[in-house]
Amino acid sequence: MIKNYWRKGIKQKTITIVVLLILLIALFVLRDDYQPALLFVRKYIFVIILSVIVLFFGLRKFRSSASTIGRLGILGILLVFFGILYVVGWHFKMYDYMKTYNVFNHLNKVEINELPLTRNERIQPLRNIFSMANESVGETKDVSLPHLVRIGDENKWTMAIQPTEKYVWQGMTDNTEEVFAVSSTTPFPRFSSENRIPVTFSIGESLKFSRNTYNAVVQRFNFFQLFTMEPSDTYYMKNDTGQWVEVVSLIKWKGFLFPYPTFGGVMVIDAGEHDFKDYIERILIGKGTYISPIEMKNHPYLNRQNTLAEKVSQLQAESLKFLGGFSDPLPWNMETAVKIPEMPKDQNQQPYVTDFDFTDTDTDAYSGLYHWFGLEPVGDERTSLSFSVFIPADGTDKLYYYNHAAKKQGYAGVSAMPLKVKESRKEYDWTANTPVEFRPYIKNIAGKKRMFFMGTVSSISDKNTKQFDGSATPDLVLIDSEYRDVVWIDVKHPSQWDKTVYDQLNEAWRASEKIGYYFVEETKTIELGETFQDSINKVILIEDDKTKLLEKLQKQIDSLKAVGN
Repeated sequence: MIKNYWRKGIKQKTITIVVLLILLIALFVLRDDYQPALLFVRKYIFVIILSVIVLFFGLRKFRSSASTIGRLGILGILLVFFGILYVVGWHFKMYDYMKTYNVFNHLNKVEINELPLTRNERIQPLRNIFSMANESVGETKDVSLPHLVRIGDENKWTMAIQPTEKYVWQGMTDNTEEVFAVSSTTPFPRFSSENRIPVTFSIGESLKFSRNTYNAVVQRFNFFQLFTMEPSDTYYMKNDTGQWVEVVSLIKWKGFLFPYPTFGGVMVIDAGEHDFKDYIERILIGKGTYISPIEMKNHPYLNRQNTLAEKVSQLQAESLKFLGGFSDPLPWNMETAVKIPEMPKDQNQQPYVTDFDFTDTDTDAYSGLYHWFGLEPVGDERTSLSFSVFIPADGTDKLYYYNHAAKKQGYAGVSAMPLKVKESRKEYDWTANTPVEFRPYIKNIAGKKRMFFMGTVSSISDKNTKQFDGSATPDLVLIDSEYRDVVWIDVKHPSQWDKTVYDQLNEAWRASEKIGYYFVEETKTIELGETFQDSINKVILIEDDKTKLLEKLQKQIDSLKAVGN
């Protein structure tokens, strides 16, 4: 048809050329819009090819069959095939099962025999930070989801103050002009003054069209990356020159039979204002500088950093259910099958980004930020801690895990913690408050490494169950995962936490573990008081004896004077 139209004359040829040029330009400029379809083909390439082959030969056989019964039989076979494919692959989730098994086979797994210590404990959970940040902005602004990142040697929650998605015009014309960066170790997060940093980004998560972070990053992909890469979490941090940058974590899909996601590096977007040159660049080639996982070691600010997409780390941690073999997670086995427990009431789900110190462990793991998972048995009524999983947050190709179940430690898991906290303080109104985000707290106390879970008590909004409110001095608890005891600690005095735990649990530890005494003070305050009082008494006693002697001598002198007279 196009060939016949082309032959009609000059006008038709001109129209054909113009239409083809427009289509080519649209195909190039709008690649961020159809890229999800290309990625879908990449994710399910094996299933698509298998379905096309079966459908091709089935329809071919259908057309060549002369009898009605034969054609109905072929249609029945096709329906049965695609029905089985759907039921087994999607309903029973066997496709995801095989994808997770592929992740397990390609993981660089390292079992550790000693838990690392935690450091730089973060006080406020993610949802509290998110709520408090939203309290500090106006009607036309939104706050992006907070992420814990390393700024120099300090861990901070960072998030962008961006134009709200409720008003489309702001998303088309405004820039992201400020970034929150609050310390994660303080109980008093301040969302003003020096923690509200002026920095302009023309690319943002809430901005529209080519200025949207997702669109700008996809436009930056080359032809092959359009089929294998997808943008994920967005982080805000300082680069090696001290400038604020927007770092987008990338997911790369690998494999043919059952493709699986891996860490694909990052796209770094520099700060800058929106102008015409910026607009042309975004439309044609997108925005950002691609840094592959291999090249990240050349950028110190990306090392020991939090840049790994949580979607990737979650699948990696979940894949440890295959440690007992390919068939172990199936319903008739499940001897070592584990799951990532889900926390209720829209809380922040695992992983919990935590700062770990591996210096005293026999591993080559760095000390810094990790995605931590506490895996538990698959049954709803089973809440023991089976594995502690440590995945480097900077995308390093390793996964460290500690097998609590194999060591028969009998530790309680994360999902068991909320009820223990509520049981310890029955006077609380637990309908309006809830303990959230139980992250690990591992310290050397009383002669050994002990594992606790640190939780924060947050208030929940009656109108919006996703809104959590934490005060500047939240209630903190530490739960001994072995002894199951709940210790309420003073958030304002972190240096006293370990002693507070010891004061409450030392008798149980001494009785069970036959340990000695720890945290013994050389001189107690009350002893100093007693010593001071004893000294005064002694001085007073000495002064009383001298007074009596002087009075006695004085009486004798007075008697002698009287006799002389």
